Amino acid sequence: MKKNRVVFLDRDGTICEEVGYLSSVEQMRLIPRSGEAVRLLNQRGYKVVVITNQAGVARGFFPESALEGLHAEMLRQLGEEGAHLDGIYYCPHHPIDGIPPYRRECNCRKPATGLLERAAADLNLDLPSGYMIGDHFSDVECGQRVGAETVLLLTGHGQEALAKKENWPQPPSYIAADLYEAVLWVLGKSERA
Repeated sequence: MKKNRVVFLDRDGTICEEVGYLSSVEQMRLIPRSGEAVRLLNQRGYKVVVITNQAGVARGFFPESALEGLHAEMLRQLGEEGAHLDGIYYCPHHPIDGIPPYRRECNCRKPATGLLERAAADLNLDLPSGYMIGDHFSDVECGQRVGAETVLLLTGHGQEALAKKENWPQPPSYIAADLYEAVLWVLGKSERA
């Protein structure tokens, strides 16, 4: 069976505004043009999957159960723009900070690839032909570890990540102003392929 093309997206600072430990639905606001960007990927047949570290759970800032409402609100707002996600995968852990059972080493906290691998198994995804887009270098490194193309966004924490580029072991495939610009690059690459 043919595997699906995928674009993995970080959540905070990529699709929705970075507010520092987003914990209430009132704080959930899409970054301008991110709904349109996701809709373009939907229309072109890509699976669109969110991969997000949520250490606020481990740190006790909000319960894991709060993520369900936050993700429902994000899906609602995307739906208003004619866009949808094929999956949302999150890591509630932190290796050093927080409370048990969430304070622990895991294979799901980016840049580890556990969430991408779980999504690939669930959705029949072709990881090496995929893309990982986010505003942290951990997003870039996570995508690189599975052989995907990577995009660093300058929204959210992207400017801080860019300022540390001399520390990058390998640069991202592309640097984009926002998710919409990143998606145009992805679609342009697929048309040229």
